[in-house]
Amino acid sequence: MPGPNMMHVMSVSVRYGVARSMAVMAGCMLAIVLVIVTSLGGMAGVLAASPRLFAVLRMVGAAYLVFLGIRVWMARHAVQAGAGGMSQPMRADVRDLLRDGFLTGISNPKLLLFAAAFLPQFVNPMAARMPQYGLLVATFVGAEAFWYAVYATAGRVLSTWLRTPRVQALFAWVTGAVFMGFGIMLLMTHV
Repeated sequence: MPGPNMMHVMSVSVRYGVARSMAVMAGCMLAIVLVIVTSLGGMAGVLAASPRLFAVLRMVGAAYLVFLGIRVWMARHAVQAGAGGMSQPMRADVRDLLRDGFLTGISNPKLLLFAAAFLPQFVNPMAARMPQYGLLVATFVGAEAFWYAVYATAGRVLSTWLRTPRVQALFAWVTGAVFMGFGIMLLMTHV
């Protein structure tokens, strides 16, 4: 099941194309690398020791995902109709897309716990840690980049199907609902 990052990449690819979705991918990837490096540096232990801090991060993340869902719903009204009733892609600022990708990635505090619980299992405490950390981060980034490319390509393929404003509105409604659902699930989950 795709998470918020994958859905965001696909949604942007549908609306703006694969080239513009690269900015979202870069923002999401920056957030993931930051979270993994922070986790490997011990931040996960700090969050585990401070349930209130984790709860605040969880609420902020959930609120941002709900905000994204509402924004996608609102954007369905901003699609401009072109010739023959076909919609034209809207313009998107690369900095805004990069920021949105970063905020989407960083707003999921479960990523930090995943990185703290999963990645350390692959570190040999008897060997030098930095090369191992580098390999783990590179492997994770490579796998994530592959799936971003798959979802961006799928979004582009979907965009040919989403040519009519009615289907675009339905897609925006579903995508917005998924983002809001992720936010609500994050808010209701107690880790």
